[in-house]
Amino acid sequence: MVKIQTVGIISPGDMGHAIGAVLRRHEINVITNLQGRSARSVARAKTAGISDVASDDTLVREADLLLSILPPDRAYGRAEQIAEAVRRTGSTLIVADCNAIAPRTAQAIDRLLTEAGAHFVDVGIIGGPPSLEGPGPRLYASGTHAAEVATLSEAGLDVRVLGAASGQASGLKMCYASLTKGLTALATEALVAGQALGLQETLLAEFQMLPVFRTIERSVPNMPPKAYRWVGEMEEISRTFSDLGLPPQIHEGAASLYRFIEGTVLGAETIEQRQHGQTLEEVVSILAAALGERQ
Repeated sequence: MVKIQTVGIISPGDMGHAIGAVLRRHEINVITNLQGRSARSVARAKTAGISDVASDDTLVREADLLLSILPPDRAYGRAEQIAEAVRRTGSTLIVADCNAIAPRTAQAIDRLLTEAGAHFVDVGIIGGPPSLEGPGPRLYASGTHAAEVATLSEAGLDVRVLGAASGQASGLKMCYASLTKGLTALATEALVAGQALGLQETLLAEFQMLPVFRTIERSVPNMPPKAYRWVGEMEEISRTFSDLGLPPQIHEGAASLYRFIEGTVLGAETIEQRQHGQTLEEVVSILAAALGERQ
């Protein structure tokens, strides 16, 4: 079993830089390639103590394990670039795809990277970015090298092995997010419709009597800066269900809603710098206004 001493992260976004910071606190060397990345990503990597190696070739040559943590629609394209770097360098590192993708997408990335000479692990992340204040997310791993990724449990991460088949971890993530982010989409659409119909006060009063309202009250205001990432995730969930013979339309609709939110003033903000929509009522009001403008 490979001893994990250096972990590469693609990329140091909201989740990636937080995971990198946890590993650094446990004396794991963490590296990334910041070439072409935004000033925001550069700043987060620096804050987390993640070193920039400036090229994919150096990244795959120096890392024992590479964690890919990206918006879902970028997962396969970035894997192609990593596969090219693996071929050029002859690296045999472990690549863990931690993206919110359908099992068939994970299996396609597995074939791509394995043919290039890397070892593949399918990882599904459930929960928000880790912090010093509370428990971090669960990283569910599947694949023949999942046990090696699980050694990161000794470095502050909660890694749980599901099995030996690629697609198991991604499948779990898809099923879980179909409910959590699907519920956020349903609640948002219902509340915006209620506002557009002039029924917001009565509808909100009825929602407040539901056991799930506290979750809605928290999740809807937190969602808009993440909507751009959730579009691809809903599309991957739709693919997962379609592959199983289940109707994909529910989450195709959720993807359309998140695409609409991405195009509003709320969707243009970052998590660190928010000026609009701090409460459920404010978010609904802004989205209802944007809906009126679009019509």
